[in-house]
Amino acid sequence: MGAVQEWGLSPAGYWERRDAVITDALPVCSQLAADPYHAPPVLEWIDVRTREPNPGAWALKADRDRPRWDWTPLESIGPLRFDMDAQQVMAALGGEVPAVRHGHFPWPGSGKSGQWILTRDRFDHTGVTAHYWDLGSRLPVLGAVTVHGRTGPRVCYEGIELVGAPVSRIDATLIQRADNDEIGLIIGCSGDLGPDGLNMYVRADRVGDTVVSGARVCAENWEDHGAP
Repeated sequence: MGAVQEWGLSPAGYWERRDAVITDALPVCSQLAADPYHAPPVLEWIDVRTREPNPGAWALKADRDRPRWDWTPLESIGPLRFDMDAQQVMAALGGEVPAVRHGHFPWPGSGKSGQWILTRDRFDHTGVTAHYWDLGSRLPVLGAVTVHGRTGPRVCYEGIELVGAPVSRIDATLIQRADNDEIGLIIGCSGDLGPDGLNMYVRADRVGDTVVSGARVCAENWEDHGAP
């Protein structure tokens, strides 16, 4: 059993995101059900060696407890500048150590072959995830930042509070501005909306049976595929 964000038809007849979370189910074969983390096709997935702990209560920070971060599209957000390496990111966040690190080996199907490559760090105290890419430098560098809806800093775009708000409200505001020709609108791989040309997507983070908005801001050439 799982949970997914609810979608439905708007009065205008197009699909839109709702603020509720509903159940779904995944039927599997007996082998996968008995030992999912050691059975195909899970073995072929990238970096599923450990399972993250259940978050328990879906804590939601009050706005007054969240710092305000400035965002310069395609360049930086808060103290984080795109092209920082992982050590520089940790230093910029006051020395915070990642709660969870994700990465992969060059040939996942062959197991632990070659140098492990860092892809993202999750910082629970700050409420962000740093996403890294390899641009041919010695170390992967920062290419995108996800601001967590439940705990992340406040980020604003043209008067719109992007983090910790009802997703449907932000989507409706962006669509209205697109209808008024104030902005162009793009849709990410997970149905996330964002202003055209800024490489930013409004995401949906679960809070129990509902969702709140988060944001992913990216470097200019980052191709976002909607991953966590």
